[in-house]
Amino acid sequence: MKYTYEELAQMIDHSLLHPTMTDRELEEGCRVAARYKVASVCIKPYAARQAAKWLEGTGVKVGCVIGFPHGNSSTESKRYETELACRDGAVEIDMVVNLGKALSGDWVYVEQDIQAVCDTAHRLGAKVKVIFENDYLTQGGAGLSSEAFKVRLCQICERAGADWVKTSSGYGFVKGADGNYSYRGATEADLKLMRASCSPRVQVKAAGGVRDLDGLIKVRDLGGSRCGATATAAMLDEYRKREAAEQSGATNAQQSRSTQLGQGGY
Repeated sequence: MKYTYEELAQMIDHSLLHPTMTDRELEEGCRVAARYKVASVCIKPYAARQAAKWLEGTGVKVGCVIGFPHGNSSTESKRYETELACRDGAVEIDMVVNLGKALSGDWVYVEQDIQAVCDTAHRLGAKVKVIFENDYLTQGGAGLSSEAFKVRLCQICERAGADWVKTSSGYGFVKGADGNYSYRGATEADLKLMRASCSPRVQVKAAGGVRDLDGLIKVRDLGGSRCGATATAAMLDEYRKREAAEQSGATNAQQSRSTQLGQGGY
């Protein structure tokens, strides 16, 4: 295998964010995260304290979303929500940028909004991922092309102290002219662009649309260090399946060579 199990498992933020998830489902999701030894769970604010108890001693971090999913909370609300999440046991914060302000070209507001969360989280020992929601940015904004807009956001996030830039929330559904909703989430082009637009100090997280092992591997190939996922079990079970097949093939090849040597073959 190209990467070890641990390398890939430690990329996964197991997502527990669907609005209908019950307490029982959240607890089971934390058990899944612990069983597969992933990096973290990403959970809703009200459940952060309980998740910290469920995951105590497992090595799995608690991540919490802030201003989720659309980033429209006031800066002070985001700051206070961050403080509460950290005090409840979250050590990673996934905040959503205020896209309306960004698309308006109010870059000072955007930077101050991100910095308020980063300063609070860092003071309390947590790291911050800033969600762009790239599905909403395909036409660019504030006089910038789509690519230039995302580059500008990357630069602002780095200045504000973000630890990660993140493609999507998983809930950025775009309504088409026919009335139907579509969603892409992380794309190869966006991951390449975001990785190239930040220094090595800032990491990149993919979210939305990564549903299988090959997708997870692709994220790593493109420089992503984290990936939000709901298909955690399927991804990592597939890894074990491929790993076993690879080891079996290697064993059979070794046995075949040994047989040939025993018969005087070279």
